[in-house]
Amino acid sequence: MNEKDFCVSVGIVHAKEIEFILNNSYLAGQQTVKGLQRAYCSEQGICWDGRIYHEIVFRPQTDEDSFSITNVTIGINFHWERKETQTFPGILRLISNGDELIAINILPVETYLTSVISSEMSATSSPELLKAHAVISRSWLLAQIKKRDTMHQGNEEKQQPSFTRTDDTLIRWYDREDHTLYDVCADDHCQRYQGITRATNPAVYEAVHATGGQVLTSEGQICDARFSKCCGGISEEFATCWEDKQFSYLKAVRDNSDSAPLPDLTREEEADRWIRSAPPAFCNTADHEVLRQILNSYDQETTDFYRWKVDYTQEELAALIRQCSGIDFGHIISLKPVRRGPSGRIELLKITGTRQTLTVGKELEIRRILSHTHLFSSAFVVDAENCKDGIPQKFILTGAGWGHGVGLCQIGAAMMARQGYNYTDILLHYYRGAQIEKLYEP
Repeated sequence: MNEKDFCVSVGIVHAKEIEFILNNSYLAGQQTVKGLQRAYCSEQGICWDGRIYHEIVFRPQTDEDSFSITNVTIGINFHWERKETQTFPGILRLISNGDELIAINILPVETYLTSVISSEMSATSSPELLKAHAVISRSWLLAQIKKRDTMHQGNEEKQQPSFTRTDDTLIRWYDREDHTLYDVCADDHCQRYQGITRATNPAVYEAVHATGGQVLTSEGQICDARFSKCCGGISEEFATCWEDKQFSYLKAVRDNSDSAPLPDLTREEEADRWIRSAPPAFCNTADHEVLRQILNSYDQETTDFYRWKVDYTQEELAALIRQCSGIDFGHIISLKPVRRGPSGRIELLKITGTRQTLTVGKELEIRRILSHTHLFSSAFVVDAENCKDGIPQKFILTGAGWGHGVGLCQIGAAMMARQGYNYTDILLHYYRGAQIEKLYEP
């Protein structure tokens, strides 16, 4: 088995109109096409070059051919969201889906990984960090493709619904099962993939090549190798953020070399103590050289991530929750954690207002409701101040970490590499009990 058996389809853009440039000669059926193109969504399908299609496939004629798409949104719903023109290798497929078009890039897995590593972090990161990320990105991707194929064949065990609403509870989580027309999307919902837009250097190619075909496995299955920016000192379990499933390799791990037992952050008083302090951890660093390795220029707009604070007035918080949830709680009386995961991240949060009380979960839904973009994490404690007639006039959220915290902590892993750990040390620190296996020859 070799790399040619492994290709990935990536959803790049959903839009009513897509403008793209074929930088070299591409084949669309028997037609040779090059240069600026526009495709529109119509009631009959895709309008391109004066004709209507259900789908169009543009195939490169050499491995060096590329195409560019204008107005690609990156960082969707995050504080640094923006549009840019991005360039991609491989096949461009346009399909019609209701009242929109979808641009899909089809390319070899190893080529995709080279871009993902450069998109997720600086191409100047240390070699061992790049190798570690190559293995987890490959593992996560192939696990998702296998899961999607299994679901399409009808062999997947029945999953819990990702959205549940009752009179007093709203539970929602966001996972890549949302994608049915391609394997993964190009944004942070899956893995950042920005084609060959981000500059790469030989170290990125070397990391992908040196680990070619290597994946993490557990109990004979490819690991669903999740990762986030900063765990905040302890990594989180899968079930806190997504479906109520347990994975032996996605457990809570203390992000340092200390073998001391974990504090029980599911207990409120322990979580409060932990979050208000700044315990030593690999990811507890202000080393700009390390942070530049992990954080692209727009990520560096965020300076506080290990411990952070957000202040809201009563009016700000009530308006924010109303806008983000679509529910009018009236004045907000309290935000009370109902259940926390082992990293201190809140899985269920009870929001009490003068008009409505609702328990909200899971991790990302909590972050989404409490921020115009996404709160850095759900590992936070709340101080309510200046009460008037039982209604606080100010809320202070003190939090830990950046992201869901499951699996590898990117900033922690960067610091481990800086301190001399090799990529296998890094991987087996975060994914306890997993093995590294070579699945195919690149």
